[in-house]
Amino acid sequence: MKIVLTGGTGYIGSVVLEQLVAAGHAVTALVRSDEAAAKVSKAGAEPAVGDLYDTAWTARLFAAADGVVHTAAPGDGTSEQFDRAVVEAAVEALSGTGKPYVHTSGIWVYGDNADIAEDSPFAPPALTAWRLAVERSVLDADLVATIVAPGIVYGHGGGIPAGVLAPGRDEQGRVRLVGDGTQHWTTVHVEDVAALYVAVVERGERLGHVVAASGVNPTVREVAEAVGAGVAPESVEESRARFGPLFADALLLDQQATGAKARSLGWTPTRPTLIEELAGA
Repeated sequence: MKIVLTGGTGYIGSVVLEQLVAAGHAVTALVRSDEAAAKVSKAGAEPAVGDLYDTAWTARLFAAADGVVHTAAPGDGTSEQFDRAVVEAAVEALSGTGKPYVHTSGIWVYGDNADIAEDSPFAPPALTAWRLAVERSVLDADLVATIVAPGIVYGHGGGIPAGVLAPGRDEQGRVRLVGDGTQHWTTVHVEDVAALYVAVVERGERLGHVVAASGVNPTVREVAEAVGAGVAPESVEESRARFGPLFADALLLDQQATGAKARSLGWTPTRPTLIEELAGA
């Protein structure tokens, strides 16, 4: 297939790019700079340098593809506007064509929930509340659309666990928890989540939401204990002061998921669990 990919230099998107190329697909990676173009070219993609806010440019490239995978994310206050621009281009280019469009969400849209499934009620924290209207616009359009909602992604030394827990030591060298650490995080390795993106775009079906979760849902305390050197709980107020209220409230969500729908599509997570990876680091 000819696949157009956004976010090909990002944490998830770079692994999606590697796996798409390994599977024999011809990938055009949309990037914003010559430096990024060099990176995706080295990974086996054809770079296209431009501005994803330019709907006409983006739609023209989307229309030339057999399928589109959107993983790019600014990760800041412009995320909603950015996603809306990409979705607008996807609707313009792909409506009624039967070509697959794969959009990226996140597990936080489901809020506190001990048994998250795709049809669970949405209850996002303020940080990601904007996603709901954008994703509704995707599903309401005449698109063969799938919205992948990854859990807490880890692997290759990246992701939230490495960025939040590993460097968060107190004066005694203990790992500082987020809150008291009793909340569960639903987890997935970056290589496994990338494999799901590849499987979904290859199926070319309208699948709606698909939760990317390994089925392993450790508590934050368990994750921190795997890092070693003891743990240090903190109050919710202390976590909100340390990370900012928006990010802290998302990290404090208590979530668990099995990833059953993804598994029904033939997807099987094979990488080490988060605890195994941290313990072996």
